[in-house]
Amino acid sequence: MKLLVLLSRFPYPLDKGDKLRAFHQLKYLAQRHEICLFTVSDEAVTPEADAAVRPLCRGGLHVHRLYRPGIAANMARALATGRPLQVGYFYDAAAQKRVDELLRTFRPAHVYCQLIRMAEYLRSHAGRVPMTLDYMDVFSAGVARRATQAPLWQRPVMALEARRLLAYEAAAFDWFQHHTIISDQDRQLIQHPRRQEIRVVLNGIDAERFRPMPEVAKEYEVLFSGNMSYHPNVDAAAFLAEEIMPLVRARHPEARLLVAGTTPAPRVQALASAHVVVSGWVPDIRAAYASARVFVAPMRVGTGLQNKLLEAMAMHLPCVTTPLANNALGGTSGQELCVAETAEAIANDIVGLLDTPAAADAMAARGQDFVKARYTWAGATAQLEALFG
Repeated sequence: MKLLVLLSRFPYPLDKGDKLRAFHQLKYLAQRHEICLFTVSDEAVTPEADAAVRPLCRGGLHVHRLYRPGIAANMARALATGRPLQVGYFYDAAAQKRVDELLRTFRPAHVYCQLIRMAEYLRSHAGRVPMTLDYMDVFSAGVARRATQAPLWQRPVMALEARRLLAYEAAAFDWFQHHTIISDQDRQLIQHPRRQEIRVVLNGIDAERFRPMPEVAKEYEVLFSGNMSYHPNVDAAAFLAEEIMPLVRARHPEARLLVAGTTPAPRVQALASAHVVVSGWVPDIRAAYASARVFVAPMRVGTGLQNKLLEAMAMHLPCVTTPLANNALGGTSGQELCVAETAEAIANDIVGLLDTPAAADAMAARGQDFVKARYTWAGATAQLEALFG
């Protein structure tokens, strides 16, 4: 089948959740389909990234570069015309012409669009070609949660953006024949009367890559990782370093926290201390996982499935997270991982795992078995492929 895929970021390197999902889906779909990939990108594509993706795109690889002046102008148009800023950021009139031309010349049997950021490019083609939209996450919910914690001067803008996103998510539903999302928790947040038709397509884990590395020394008691410019991760890192870890150190004075991940925001950089290491980008995130005794993802805002939890569990790390993150993961507290909400409860779980290495190891083993059985890219992408007909 000839498959046209639209992405809002070049899907490599795998430093963001949407890129990880897209790359592994492309990897499996390319085995059976002729893929033409169109992606916008607000940064230059390196030769290494191009070499990783181009072999998956027998039907062609097309990158439309976005630059800051054009992005600002497009966001201003979105603000004036009632579209979400999130959509305006990634929508460019010249890119629209390229998408239109690809639909005319490549003549795909199906179009797969990741995220509502790219849905605008297909609005005028609704009903002309079979199309699938991957919501992945529900942006409106994430922005609405952020609005409650933002500085007062930002709240009106973010509340407006949340309302526009909510309406846009519902409107975009009608342009596509099929729809996917990463969790049932997210599906219930789409404000459309037919939202139950949205297929839950999970993420997977590369269990061959993410596996225990016993040769790496345990330098840190606690680890948190992710894209450290992404607000939910910034909030979680600050919560962990400022509220949870002092409670842990009251009983384990030597306890050190590693915050690992690309582009740490100033708020994250400010967390660095004698007890907190902020690494920034690391060449191999597996080494960070292997260097820690406990992985903690104290997510308080955001939506979707946390890939960081899948990776940590696959690498045999005992994990502690919040109900918000576990609702998508579907683990059982006390079995595959620990689930708690307050700083005190999370700290107690961390201390319990540090104090009882045998119990922590047993939980890590159950967690590893859980993600390897439930989260495979082959199985997840097969569900997506079934929608293409």
